[in-house]
Amino acid sequence: MTHVVVIGAGQAGASLVAKLRADGFEGAVTLIGAEPVPPYQRPPLSKAYLLGEMAEERLYLRPTAFYADNDISLRLDTRVTGIDAKAKAVLLDTDERLIYDELVLTVGANPRMLPDAIGGGLKGVFAVRDLADADAMAPAFAPGKRVLIIGGGYIGLEAAAVAAKRGLQVTLVEMADRILQRVAAPETSDYFRALHERHGVTICEGVGLESLLGEEHVTGAKLTDRTEIAIDFAVVGVGITPAMALAESAGLTVDNGIVTDTQGRTSDPHIWAAGDCATCQFDGQTIRLESVGNAIDQAEAVAANIMGADKPYMPKPWFWSDQYDCKLQIAGLNLGYTDVYVRKGAEPDVQSHWYYRDNTLLAVDAMNDPRNYMIGKRLIEAGRSPDPAAITDPATDMKALLKP
Repeated sequence: MTHVVVIGAGQAGASLVAKLRADGFEGAVTLIGAEPVPPYQRPPLSKAYLLGEMAEERLYLRPTAFYADNDISLRLDTRVTGIDAKAKAVLLDTDERLIYDELVLTVGANPRMLPDAIGGGLKGVFAVRDLADADAMAPAFAPGKRVLIIGGGYIGLEAAAVAAKRGLQVTLVEMADRILQRVAAPETSDYFRALHERHGVTICEGVGLESLLGEEHVTGAKLTDRTEIAIDFAVVGVGITPAMALAESAGLTVDNGIVTDTQGRTSDPHIWAAGDCATCQFDGQTIRLESVGNAIDQAEAVAANIMGADKPYMPKPWFWSDQYDCKLQIAGLNLGYTDVYVRKGAEPDVQSHWYYRDNTLLAVDAMNDPRNYMIGKRLIEAGRSPDPAAITDPATDMKALLKP
């Protein structure tokens, strides 16, 4: 009997084991998670869950009974200490050795933390990555409290939105020239800067953190422009790094992620990888996608290939972010864009930004504009690039762009 062991009980791991069973895999399946809770959604942690609008059980991807009902051995609160690739064995912190036939790494990524030398180890300094993080910081989100958000990416902006909605005094610092600089066009940065400022958030761009202040608990922050501010706590949202330690110790090839071929295999033919920790091929480039959509799709592709499908994984990138009453939906990847075209809706908060590389449509950022998001997504997946003049013309029937 073939035994598939999956390390990492997040979105990718849960999707993979479910796909194996759905496709009729009859071998043994073991899913190992370091956390004491079953696989759950992570995006709501910095949104609805932190706002108190979602109970923990609603985070769970599937009812706990699903795993037993489908003969999946779910090993929670268990850490993997090593992989013996030659013996095809996984070493656990319980001193057990699990023998596998096929091994999958869906270990995700780790948040970048501030070094202790600048106050990263002080109490009241939080990251947003897992359920324990969200539970630890939730009591701090009380009206009137002063919070510093470090980092102007989507995680930082989502945390800022939650804090502002809860009535906190919010300051966000971003070392780059503008928020979202790494992932979005200036037009999208402008939209979200204005949105946050309307909700009372103070955004400081081109300003970094020099150090956090305090003895045991953080009490303030010194910024690179020499200003000092008093705070009650801080949230660090400066990105994530792929979890590669296990892969490296097992001798696998890594390069900004666990390197995989087009089917999801690592440099070891019996070890696979999927999700935030793994690379994939897109538009002739080796990339790593940090998104729920990719975690599901790549994991399901790996499951199919373990069962012999022999099909390459073709990413169809999509992302989303909820901030206040704004829903941002992104289709495609804007890598190498040369131009951005703005389509405005009937309401001021409705618009979409269309990224082109010369004459090729690459991606769409849609704010409160689900219809144009879906149209953009379908155009990108079909490899079609409408005339930008049609995109910006308010008289254009956008749905007609999908016609052959």
